[in-house]
Amino acid sequence: MQSLQSVIASIALASITIRRLPENTKRRLRIRAARNGRSMEQEARELLEAGLARADSDPKDIGEAIRKIFAPMGGVDLKIPPRGPMREPWIK
Repeated sequence: MQSLQSVIASIALASITIRRLPENTKRRLRIRAARNGRSMEQEARELLEAGLARADSDPKDIGEAIRKIFAPMGGVDLKIPPRGPMREPWIK
C-alpha cells in the first residue's frame, strides 16, 4: 500500500519535454551534471529552480537592481559637502 506522502508527491510532480535543444547546450548540461554528481535530469531541475527563484526576486526598479548587485561588497561612507546658497545661472 502506498503512503499518503508518496501519493501526494506523485500528483504534484509534472513532466516536460524540451524539443530542439541545441547539442552544445545538451553537452554543457551533461558536463555540469557530471561535475555536480547528478543526472542530467536532476541538473536541469536544479537549474530551473535556481533560475526561477532568482527571477522572482529581481527588483522592479533600477535603484533596487543596483543595490542588489553592490550590497555584498559593503557600503561606502561619503563626505557630503556643506550646502551653500544657490549660484546665479551663467546663462541669461
